[in-house]
Amino acid sequence: MEKKINMNFQDFFNPDRVVDLSFFNFENAITACYYADKNLRVKKVNKNFKGFFPVLGNVKDAYFPDILKQLGVTDEQIQLFENEIHNKGSVLIPKVKIIIDNKERLFSLLSTKTKNSDFEYLNGIQGQFVDRTNEHELTKQRDLLIEGQLKDKQIIEEKSKKLESLATRLAKYLSPQIYKNIFDEEKDQGVSHGRKNLTVFFSDIVSFTDLTDKMEPEKLALIINSYLSEMSTIAIKYGGTIDKFIGDALMVFFGDPETLGETNDALKCVEMAIAMQERVKELQSHWRGLGAVEGISVRMGVSNGFCTVGNFGSDLRLDYTILGSPVNLAARLQSMAEVDDMLVDENTKNLISSEVETDFVKEYTPKGFVRPIGVYKIKKFKSKKEDRIRLSHKGKRVEINVTDSSDIRAAIEELKSIQQAYEKQLDK
Repeated sequence: MEKKINMNFQDFFNPDRVVDLSFFNFENAITACYYADKNLRVKKVNKNFKGFFPVLGNVKDAYFPDILKQLGVTDEQIQLFENEIHNKGSVLIPKVKIIIDNKERLFSLLSTKTKNSDFEYLNGIQGQFVDRTNEHELTKQRDLLIEGQLKDKQIIEEKSKKLESLATRLAKYLSPQIYKNIFDEEKDQGVSHGRKNLTVFFSDIVSFTDLTDKMEPEKLALIINSYLSEMSTIAIKYGGTIDKFIGDALMVFFGDPETLGETNDALKCVEMAIAMQERVKELQSHWRGLGAVEGISVRMGVSNGFCTVGNFGSDLRLDYTILGSPVNLAARLQSMAEVDDMLVDENTKNLISSEVETDFVKEYTPKGFVRPIGVYKIKKFKSKKEDRIRLSHKGKRVEINVTDSSDIRAAIEELKSIQQAYEKQLDK
């Protein structure tokens, strides 16, 4: 009788050879690869496994968790490896610290169960150690760089807040135009000087010394700060550059850093002064309530002429101010003015005469002047504020003055014809 022989497909192959063939792709991998049977007994490792972990020696048939123990892997990670492999069929431990040659290196351990219906001995666990040390160092350096950048950003933000706070406080000590000029200008402000035609304004409180002798310092400070705040607000509104406060006195000039032309600068100055007079009247009851029993009266003086404007002082402290005879003249006109009046010089009067009514007071030769100066008292604007239209323009290359305001439309047509005439000349 013939005997039946039961043979499986896998019996025709050498198990070790099949394992070698299945492991071929991992043999020359740059990672440390291993293959273990389903009982976690190591059957195959590649060259890099031996190179990465020379301390292990021959690991064939060694229990893989014991290998992990020998490499110094923590008990928690070993337990995680066993649980994940048995319960889920795969495991990924992203950070496994292993000491090699007294240096800590960082690996990722990836392992998964393999299944093959034809070859039972290929049903096991295949895995690899991926050296992440250099990557980790780069990540750590990047994190340190980001952390440093965040600290730098925080420092910059703190410094910026301090600078903003400082700039805000500094703005209170400077006229807005000067503040803008300083912070917008890139060149060295220490060498900035020029000769410009300016309109200069001075004002002070009548009998201020008597007021200081009668009042308590706190109440006096309230009144003076209120007065100067109100006057400063008006000066800024009309485009004046606040030069300085001298006790109760206020000095403002028009024509620098920005100018509307000498005529409009002078008109703006007078308009500002009249607005100040009106505001002083409105606040009398308020100041009386603070202790100025007789109220506050103000004298004003205005002059026009060429001044030297720029930064003056020392290397330690500079003032952006103006120098010249118009400054002295405005101060003297202010001291000559009657209570609640404003005096202007002849130059100013000539610039504003088309729109402002004035009365001749006298001719006066101030100390240091070679000829008499005509002195005039400001009465009022000839037109209402809402009816006044500025009929001049001074730009970088063109200055225009409308000499006849009776027909503005005709003046505009004349300007258009001038434009057309110039364009024809350019086309030739």
